[in-house]
Amino acid sequence: STLSELYTEIVAEALFVASERSIMRPLVRNYAVTGGGKSVEVPIYAAVSAAAVSEASDLSNTAINPTSVTITCSENGIMTTLTDLGRNAAPRNVAADIGRLFGEAIAKKIDTDLTALFDGFSTAVGSGSTALTSALVFQSIANVRNAGVSMDGVSAVLHPMVAYDLKANLTNTFANANANDLANEALRSGFVGRLAGMPVFETSNIANTGNAGDYKGGAFHRDALAIA
Repeated sequence: STLSELYTEIVAEALFVASERSIMRPLVRNYAVTGGGKSVEVPIYAAVSAAAVSEASDLSNTAINPTSVTITCSENGIMTTLTDLGRNAAPRNVAADIGRLFGEAIAKKIDTDLTALFDGFSTAVGSGSTALTSALVFQSIANVRNAGVSMDGVSAVLHPMVAYDLKANLTNTFANANANDLANEALRSGFVGRLAGMPVFETSNIANTGNAGDYKGGAFHRDALAIA
């Protein structure tokens, strides 16, 4: 028979692990679905401009007409059956182990779904046949800044194999001939850390988009993507 009394423990552990393991979720805008529905409508405001006004002149009205995007939730799940015999014969806390496995699966699904949206960004730099360099990272940030986007909340997410190319570029193919703080940090910790004014994250939860090794990363503001 199944042990329904362990349901709460498994779910709690799964949700905790999912929230801790997901790279993308804290980097994007999170919305709560309220009212018992399964969708949330997010307003999108166009930029407005201020203008000089002559003395004793009235201001003209500026219409604010936001567009919107509807985020509709869909179901994703994973299920297993834990029996009395399996629970009692195991030397470990099986419920916690299952919760951890489920949480990792949920986190991977969240990250895979969100990184798949990188392909929909309107501006792209580099190509599938070009190794990522620091110059391309700075070019991507130049595009973000050129769009008038605040750097507060901007992040970069890369696949580890693409991040390897970036580290090779920063460290002169790991020879460290022209050492600098960023190159030393990449060699010492294995992580890029911050580059071009933004944190750089790595996740393997990015699907191959073409030939072997083609993984599209993204440099984006928190408001570019959302999850509900």
